[in-house]
Amino acid sequence: MTSPSAGTLPDRTAPTPTRHAESLAVYLAFGAGILGALYGLIVSLVSPSLGLTGDDPFAVWAAIGAAVVAAIASTVGYWGSRNQPDQGWRRTLAPWKFTVNTISVVIVHTVLAFLATYALYRVLALGFIGLPVITFWAVVLMAVTLGLAAYIAYLSASSMTTQRMSSLLMAFIVIGTLTAMVTTPDPEWWMVHFSHLGSFDALSSWVFNGTLIAGGLLVTTFAVYIANDMEDLADAGVLTNARGPRVVPALFVVMGVMLACVGIFPVDVNLALHNISASGMAAMFLVLLISGPALLRGMPRTYFVASWAFLAATVLSVILFIPAVGYFSLTAFEIIVFALIFGWIAVFIRFLGVAGRRD
Repeated sequence: MTSPSAGTLPDRTAPTPTRHAESLAVYLAFGAGILGALYGLIVSLVSPSLGLTGDDPFAVWAAIGAAVVAAIASTVGYWGSRNQPDQGWRRTLAPWKFTVNTISVVIVHTVLAFLATYALYRVLALGFIGLPVITFWAVVLMAVTLGLAAYIAYLSASSMTTQRMSSLLMAFIVIGTLTAMVTTPDPEWWMVHFSHLGSFDALSSWVFNGTLIAGGLLVTTFAVYIANDMEDLADAGVLTNARGPRVVPALFVVMGVMLACVGIFPVDVNLALHNISASGMAAMFLVLLISGPALLRGMPRTYFVASWAFLAATVLSVILFIPAVGYFSLTAFEIIVFALIFGWIAVFIRFLGVAGRRD
C-alpha cells in the first residue's frame, strides 16, 4: 500500500462560510438588533433604577438577552449547516443522535453568550461606577449586544468542525469554572477540594455543576466528530487499526457521560456516585493514553511523545498527592488532572487534523 498523500486525505480544516451563510448571519444580526432595541426599551421602563452597578445591574439583563438570541442563532446555524457539502455525513446520523448534538452545541453557545456578556458589562462597570443607564443607551447597547451575539453564534455553529468543537469545549469549561470560582460564597473553597464549588445552594454551584453537565454532553457530541474524522483517516489508509474508529469515540462517550455525572451528583448530594464518576472519567483518560499506540497506529510520532508526556505528568501528580508524599493538596491534584485531561484532548485533536499529511 502506498503512503497516502495530502491530496487523498479528507479536508478537515474549518469550512469557509458561504455567501449564503454570511448573508443570513447579517440578517439575523439585524433582526436581533431590532429585538434588542425593543428589549432595551422595555427593560429601561420596567427598571427605572437601571445602571451598570447597583441592585439592578444592566449586565444581567444584557446577558439574558444575549443568551436567548444566541440560542436561536446557534440552532438555526447548526441545524441548517447539515446541508452543506462538507457536513453531509451528519445527515446519516440517527435522529436522536443529531438532536443530542444540536442540543449540546446550542447549550454551549447560549451559556458562553451569557457569561461573556455578563463579564464584559461587569468590567465596564468598574470604569463607570455609579453611572445610570438611561433609556437611549439601554436601547442602543441592547441592540448592539444582541446583534453581535446572534452574528457570532450563528457563524460559529454553522461552521462546526472537530477542531472548532475542541476549542469551544475548552473555552466553555474554563470560563464556566472560573465564573464559579469568582462567584462562590465561600472564598476558601480551595482549602477543601475542587468539587466543593458545586456544593452550595447558590448561583455559583449551579454554574459549576451546569458547566460539567453541559461539558459532558458536548464531549459526547465531540465523539461523533472524532468518529467521522477517524473513519476518513482509516479509509485513506492513515490509521491502520480497524478498531480505532469505533473504540476511541466510544471511550470519549464514556468520558463525557462520567463528566456529566460529576455535575449531576455533587459531593453534597451523593459522594459515592460523584467519586465513581470522577474516577471513571480519569480511568477513560488513562485508557486512551495507554492504548493509543495500538488504537491510533498511523498518528504522527510526535503525538505519541506528547501522550507519554501527559501520562508521565499524571503519574507524577499521583505520586506527589499520595499521603506518603503529601506535596499536593486534593484541590491542586484535581485541578492538575482536570487540566491534563483537557490539555491532552486539545493536543489529540490538533494531531488528528494533520495525521497523514506531508505538508
